[in-house]
Amino acid sequence: MTNAIDGLVSGLDTTSLINSLMQVEAVPQTLLKAKVSSSQNLISALQGLNTQIAGLADLAGKAAKPAALDLYSATSTSPTVTTAVSANASAGQLDVVVTNLARSQVGVSAAMTAWPADPAVLTIVSGGVTTEISVSSTSLDAVATAINAANTGVTATKVASGVDAGGVAQYRLQFTGNDSGAAKAFSVYQGTAAEVTANSAPDLLAAAGAAVIRTAQDASVTLWAGSTAAQTITSATNTFANLLPGVAITVSAVSVDPVTIKVARDDAQIGSLASGLVSSLNGVFALISTKSAVVNSTNASGAAVLSAGIFTSDSTVRDVKQRILTAASAPINGHSPSEYGISITRSGTMEFDAAKFAAALAKDPVTVKAAVQEIATRVAAAASSASDKYDGQITAKITGQQSTVKNLGDRIADWDRSLATRRATLQSTYTALETQLSALKAQSSWLSAQVAGLPTSSTG
Repeated sequence: MTNAIDGLVSGLDTTSLINSLMQVEAVPQTLLKAKVSSSQNLISALQGLNTQIAGLADLAGKAAKPAALDLYSATSTSPTVTTAVSANASAGQLDVVVTNLARSQVGVSAAMTAWPADPAVLTIVSGGVTTEISVSSTSLDAVATAINAANTGVTATKVASGVDAGGVAQYRLQFTGNDSGAAKAFSVYQGTAAEVTANSAPDLLAAAGAAVIRTAQDASVTLWAGSTAAQTITSATNTFANLLPGVAITVSAVSVDPVTIKVARDDAQIGSLASGLVSSLNGVFALISTKSAVVNSTNASGAAVLSAGIFTSDSTVRDVKQRILTAASAPINGHSPSEYGISITRSGTMEFDAAKFAAALAKDPVTVKAAVQEIATRVAAAASSASDKYDGQITAKITGQQSTVKNLGDRIADWDRSLATRRATLQSTYTALETQLSALKAQSSWLSAQVAGLPTSSTG
């Protein structure tokens, strides 16, 4: 709200005049706002860099772990025997003959139109656990539902089985074990658990017309088949864990001839890890380089303008880059990383020579793996020192800039109040001026009227 009275008497555009004066008054605040914008841009750029360096620290930290480069792959001479390699694997070879596959039990009851006793009571013995099930109906649907809800490890399904002599539809109950393995065999009895214990409950799968379609069975493989050392290994599933250290095999068919499982060092994975570390390093260096570049441009009048990058003169960023670069390129026990295909370029980035690395790894895997882990350890330390969320160099820089922005924000707010007061003062001053000019004009008009009213003298 303004109290100004634009040019009522003076004819002056006092609002424009005040706005022009306020623009001059606000120059210091405008400079502060520009500084806030610059600081916020720097904070954003530093946060992006910090995130990327933290990612490098995480990657390098994983590569620096003692067993990080103990990478192995396993192969099989048969598609019916597949492999999976986990930690703690080591080179080795083993021949196996698959003698049995794991399977769950399946059995069917005799054909019936309804449960043969009312009330319907049955007992399932599975895995050494006895479960009595009572059903309020003799309906086979109700019996199957009750069995499935009892969580015994056995699923019941009603299956159509023609009609009886009177033309009434008959059904069988199929019982299927949920899990494979000999230990998951089950029996189904008509009667209570007490009757089962007393051996007075009929076995539904042994009754006339009933059958065990498939028995529960463990998978089994024979090692060193045909020799005096032949040994059979069993598993409740078709997967054998740690048959070799850190290697699991899964079988899908029996075999006559031995299947060879071979575990060897995976040089491709090791090379990929080293290459990924170099790529992550270069990602950090590229970001710093991009935001440090000086850009040539022209202004509105066509004059050449040089614009410095946001990191151009930032000593903290320069120091962080140098520390990480040194960590990645410094010698290891007197040997340059370039001997292993990891080298520094003239532009200050890293380069990975996959062929040279592979050759060095094949020739001396112990030394090369140790060198990669040493580089990773040093890079992890340098990157963590820069990006640590509590006391990292860049973290501290970000915190300092955020504090600066807050301080500048307080000063800008002070200027807002000061400028508001100054504008009010100018408006009051010019309003008073217009009022005074109006009074003077009224007084002038009165005096003129008085003078005009004075008698005039005439001469003869």
